Amino acid sequence: MDKTYSTSEIAKLIGVHSNTVRLYEEWGFITKPKRKKNGYRIFTDLHLQQMRILRSLFQVPIVQNGMRKKVVTIIKVMALQEYDEALKLTLEYLNQIDEERQNAEEAIEIVEKMLHGKKENSEACLTRKETADVLGISIDRLRNWELNGLILVKRKKNGYRVYYEEDINRLKIIRLLRYANYSLTAIMRMLNKVSEDPTSDVRSLINTPHPDEYIITVCDELISSLHTAKGNAKQAYKILKKLNPPS
Repeated sequence: MDKTYSTSEIAKLIGVHSNTVRLYEEWGFITKPKRKKNGYRIFTDLHLQQMRILRSLFQVPIVQNGMRKKVVTIIKVMALQEYDEALKLTLEYLNQIDEERQNAEEAIEIVEKMLHGKKENSEACLTRKETADVLGISIDRLRNWELNGLILVKRKKNGYRVYYEEDINRLKIIRLLRYANYSLTAIMRMLNKVSEDPTSDVRSLINTPHPDEYIITVCDELISSLHTAKGNAKQAYKILKKLNPPS
């Protein structure tokens, strides 16, 4: 006979409040538990494993590029016990984590070139829409960065904005830091610091802002967070494989 747990028992095992367990059910994060005649919920090892998966996936506040939404989708599909789809989505999530880590590393390389005074020689230029597409962001977001003074855009004689490679590189840095939930003010300070102090340590600048810089959420080491998120996602994948019965 499968082991069963009360709400308080399973909450204690997971390390959350009983109300949190009820919220997991309300949000569709776990399979709906059966109930006793008195209305009390009956949780099983299935729910225990499901909660371990969701706690693991939510441990790191990764929010960039729709990644949190993808985590929520994985969890809700898991709760429906559609494990093949959940496994597929988890693999996609793992691939996206790798892509974001590559973006972060690329941004660091760009800043290192800036520190050494290396200029890009490319004369190729892009429109605002082409630039937004290259960066994978909306035109409105790009316009917002410009309005807040994070980048000064050149214009053609006809007044149309054009973006050169050095502009694209600067925007890649901005994108990285915004995905890490740094405020626009904090990003401006970091970019000014890079310009003013050629001896600055790039990784330190990106990962450990000054104490007075406002950070929207706790994410002060983006690359390390992505590394942790990948490890957690791999662990979640292993548990999902165990929950997925052989066909």
